Amino acid sequence: MITSVFKKSTIVNYILIVVLLLIFFFIYQTSNLLTATSAKAFPKAAALLSVLLSSVFLVNFTVKKNNLTKNSSYTILFFLLFLLIFPSVFSSTSLLFANFFLLLAIRRLISLQTSKSPKEKIFDASIWIFIASLFHFWCILFILLVYISIFFHVSRDYRNWLLPFLAFFATAIIFLVAALAFDQTWIRHIMDQTQTNFELDYFTNNYQNIALSFFVVIALYFVVSMIFSLTNKPLILQASYKKMILGFLIGVSIFLISPEKNNTILLFTFMPLSVMCTVNIEYSQRQMYQEIVLLLLIAGSCLCFFTQL
Repeated sequence: MITSVFKKSTIVNYILIVVLLLIFFFIYQTSNLLTATSAKAFPKAAALLSVLLSSVFLVNFTVKKNNLTKNSSYTILFFLLFLLIFPSVFSSTSLLFANFFLLLAIRRLISLQTSKSPKEKIFDASIWIFIASLFHFWCILFILLVYISIFFHVSRDYRNWLLPFLAFFATAIIFLVAALAFDQTWIRHIMDQTQTNFELDYFTNNYQNIALSFFVVIALYFVVSMIFSLTNKPLILQASYKKMILGFLIGVSIFLISPEKNNTILLFTFMPLSVMCTVNIEYSQRQMYQEIVLLLLIAGSCLCFFTQL
């Protein structure tokens, strides 16, 4: 029954996803007394909601434009469910903006499979990644995905390997000029984020631990499934799926080394993992399996959401 709702990509599906996102977003916001009573609550909530909705539609546009999935709305459903597992994402301004810029970068990198205007795509993706790193420094690790994409598609032209350096200097110069002109503490903020922390002792309650454990089980299952079934996928899409796997691993690495560690940093893994979950569901011929997987994910995500309010 659940699969019959989301196996097609229609305006009804998009409206349903948006409505569900709005409901869960406002449930979380109203449960936060500080946010609910603050005079600045509405502008901040509006900005966060705008970034969330833009991210959802950007994910959908990327997978549809590059044919990463079939004609379904599973990807944005999974993206929403992963947001529910870690509801504190709904108040993480810097992470949401960083993830949005990373999504813009991934969109350009995935489109490299067409071999049209590769230099522009590489430069744009690098710029977006460096902008994302201004919100969360270790997003800079996604520059590895740029070089991996160059290796997959346009490695013969040596100029392509130099473009990320040009993007770095352009972003750095603009940022430094802006910081010196408006607020020099921006530089200190970036420097503080360059530290690392490998300890996993940040949990404030057992529900956060349960949510992380639930997400790890999901991620392991679908990532391993993608790795072992990769050779069975269409040849033209294999490079893109490899980017999803590597993008997920980079996102996990950012979580592991970030100095101010919390579950919300796993936000950077949601898009590639959503694609892998969708591919797993769509390529399965067993409807019962699809229903069970979706039901478990929906139930588990909602449980994680409400227990962490």
